[in-house]
Amino acid sequence: MTEESPRWDNLVAMFFEQADRLAEKPFLWAKQNGVYEPLLWEQVARMVTQLARGLMALGIGPGDRVVVVSENRPEWLVADMAIMAAGAITVPAYTTNTESDHLHILENSGAKGAIVSTRRLAQRLLPAAHRSADMKFVIAIEAVGLTQHLSIDLHRWDDVMAAGEDGPDVAGQADRWRRNGTACIIYTSGTGGAPKGVMLHHGALIHNCEGARHALTELGLGQEIFLSFLPLSHSYEHTAGQFFPIHVGAQIYYSEGPDRLAKNMQEVQPTIMISVPRLYELMHAQIVNRMSKNNGAQVRLFFKTLELGKKRFNRSRGLGLGERIADTFLDWMVRDKVRGRFGGRLKAMVSGGAPLNPDIAMFFTALGLRILQGYGLTESAPVIAVNTPKLIKMHTVGPPFPRTEVRIAEDGEILVRGELVMQGYWRDPELTSEAIKDGWLHTGDVGRIDEDGHLEITDRKKDIIVNSGGDNISPQRVEGMLTLEPEIAQAMVSGDRKPHLVGVLVPETEWMSQFASSRGLERDLAALSKNEDFHKTLSEVVDRVNRQLSNTEKVRRFIIARESFTIENGQITPTLKIRRHAIRAVYGAELDQLYR
Repeated sequence: MTEESPRWDNLVAMFFEQADRLAEKPFLWAKQNGVYEPLLWEQVARMVTQLARGLMALGIGPGDRVVVVSENRPEWLVADMAIMAAGAITVPAYTTNTESDHLHILENSGAKGAIVSTRRLAQRLLPAAHRSADMKFVIAIEAVGLTQHLSIDLHRWDDVMAAGEDGPDVAGQADRWRRNGTACIIYTSGTGGAPKGVMLHHGALIHNCEGARHALTELGLGQEIFLSFLPLSHSYEHTAGQFFPIHVGAQIYYSEGPDRLAKNMQEVQPTIMISVPRLYELMHAQIVNRMSKNNGAQVRLFFKTLELGKKRFNRSRGLGLGERIADTFLDWMVRDKVRGRFGGRLKAMVSGGAPLNPDIAMFFTALGLRILQGYGLTESAPVIAVNTPKLIKMHTVGPPFPRTEVRIAEDGEILVRGELVMQGYWRDPELTSEAIKDGWLHTGDVGRIDEDGHLEITDRKKDIIVNSGGDNISPQRVEGMLTLEPEIAQAMVSGDRKPHLVGVLVPETEWMSQFASSRGLERDLAALSKNEDFHKTLSEVVDRVNRQLSNTEKVRRFIIARESFTIENGQITPTLKIRRHAIRAVYGAELDQLYR
């Protein structure tokens, strides 16, 4: 494709035009018997057509809602495109949802049908579907092994596909769906309470694709390869990891899961990687831990690589002749090996979904991996701004996308206007009117625009801690500093209307295990949290961090969590952001005790 972005009226037309152009080229890759096998563009287009006809035969029509509950796999994209091709609205749901979570989404969205991938996921979805008044059917991609009677019809994926062998010309009629028609309702992951249904239209998602293409053009977009591993039910992966690859005619490989991600990266060799800061933090910790086990010479080479890489990035200082020669040598000796662990072909890693610590960004940049921080929210489909390869400013999230207006309100809040803004919250006009005023989306984030037009996020309005002295403190900054330490895996700080900050810390697993082994202690986190020596050692780590913080930011006291913050216990979202209200619900009383 040329660098000029085509203008499509809707996502369905975009997909079918790309499928027609790229017909016999590979598109979607998934593991079959341990080996990645491709589906061609024309095969995927045929599957989308058949499923769309099958959905229509089941009574799905324009405006109906259909829920998708599946891990990332080719059928996810097929289901999404087929629902929209039938004129209906996709409602993605997290695979981590409980039965009550599913029931809330089914009833709130008024979904008529659902598509579920596996027996395990069906065990939580089907009881909710049975209880939901509007539900008519569920389509199971794999056998669910259900024998009991339900109030809904249960169909096999293959049967619905077979029913769609003949029917209307779905691809030929794709242009009838309007650009401002609702494409999906994405429920927020609930960092601050009950999930809300965000209505996104075709134009908002295409606007994002066009903006991303403009921002990344300098990379030389061509035969791109994406590795999809963030949940497709999240707006970031849904847009950047699915629709953007369609927009640029890329190939998508589906990861086998977080525990196989490193292996999959080396197999797939992606060219663009979409992820959240937490993953980069974990990768940073793994690299540092691995280096700590090497011999002295290797460690010195590694840290010299970091030093010269940072200096090279800071163009005002530059490198001397001897340093340039050494840097070239280290590029071969060190950086090539690091890049090889990411597949060796990465043009850029794009970070979004939460603030990225500039030190983490500089670490990867110095090691020869370009990292571009962006910013957005579900309500903006989701990307508003992103750094471009030409001018990377690590403390910022880059310039806004083209045709996107950003201004800073008197109280510092970031306001956004443009086609990317959501249509509103599903069935909640009151909340919609609070979020969108005179066409401006109130993001809830606080920031500034610098002299280069880059947007800098300084705080989250609702997360800002105002201590008893009236000082404003950004908890995310303090938490980021704590989790940069190799001994600390996760952290949450608290202190609103209090004289100082306190926190909940989750120790890093491998370090904790080594500490326990060296002293003959139990390796269980709950047991170690009561050990005085363990607490004292962590206190020294916190003191180390406090020396880098202002007096108001210092963490004076802390407790050790009894378990990690996980998706399963509801203390982080599926995109690994901490849920402050959930952690406070568990540890609030203990945190309050720290002030007595």
